[in-house]
Amino acid sequence: MSVNRRAAVVGGLASIAAPHIARAETLTDAAGRAVAIPSRMERVFPAGPPAAITHYTLQPRTLLGWPRANRGAELIYLDPDVATRPELGRLTGRGNTTNLEVLLQLRPDLILDIGSTARTFVETADRVQAQTGIPYALLDGRFEAIPASYRLHGRLVGETARAEELARFCEDIVATCRSRVAGVPRERRPRVYYARGPRGLDTGLGGSINVETIEFMGAVNVAGGTRGGLATVSLEQVFAWDPEVIITIDREFAGAVRRDPSWAGVRAVTEGRVHLSPKLPFGWVDFPPSVNRMPGLIWLGKILYPSLFPEDLVAFTRDFYARFYHRTPNDVQIAAVLEGRE
Repeated sequence: MSVNRRAAVVGGLASIAAPHIARAETLTDAAGRAVAIPSRMERVFPAGPPAAITHYTLQPRTLLGWPRANRGAELIYLDPDVATRPELGRLTGRGNTTNLEVLLQLRPDLILDIGSTARTFVETADRVQAQTGIPYALLDGRFEAIPASYRLHGRLVGETARAEELARFCEDIVATCRSRVAGVPRERRPRVYYARGPRGLDTGLGGSINVETIEFMGAVNVAGGTRGGLATVSLEQVFAWDPEVIITIDREFAGAVRRDPSWAGVRAVTEGRVHLSPKLPFGWVDFPPSVNRMPGLIWLGKILYPSLFPEDLVAFTRDFYARFYHRTPNDVQIAAVLEGRE
């Protein structure tokens, strides 16, 4: 049953099941919507993965659960009490599985979505808020908006000091990377192909959120001549681009491409410059598009401009995970992360 077709059913349920929320004040979210801040903040429902991850980093105790249950290898890097909370499904985005009846039964004090503030998402937020009576906040999920979104998020849930700490940490990483890369002449910036899928033939076009951090780091996205999202390309096209570096999130592709004769003539493969992105507990380059991509900037920097990024990646990873994921990994666990294990 669609959201619109459920409206009549939900209207009846709302008066019974919706939480009784005392409004203390109103905040304007990233879409310009007025959102009533609940005076009690004990149960926060994340509309999708970016909201779940970001809220976990900021205020884990109030996170109701996850869009997808965390797997065994992921649990190691997260607070066990929070990481094992139930799978809730998604309220927005592809494959949304949560219906409003279930949402009301969970009795959240707040629904949080972090991502696009385009009209479709604003309309969804307005409709769900109207039908359930639950405040629904929409925050900007763009990579460079992460610090500002943290500050707004902190005001929303009463964690302003913690939000400021995380926002400043992110600002420092972004500013450091931007200043180092700014001095690199364009002709010295590596040509990068981003490979997804077991065949490595899905990639992100120019401006795609999937290659947002690669492009931020000044690399030349060989598929960037066309603007768009994800696209499937031919191996002949990859040969024509002849990238110097390949970044991939697919372990199967990374393991096979070096032995695959059909890829042997691609410069990145010939020179051994195929790099598998870390992804535990969440991806460093691509999915989900949240704060989990911050350590990916330093990782990319060491690949693309090794002389400009002298950071100890093990120490940086340990600090980031302790600060954001509330768990300090040991050397063996960090090695697993950097090897791109799943």
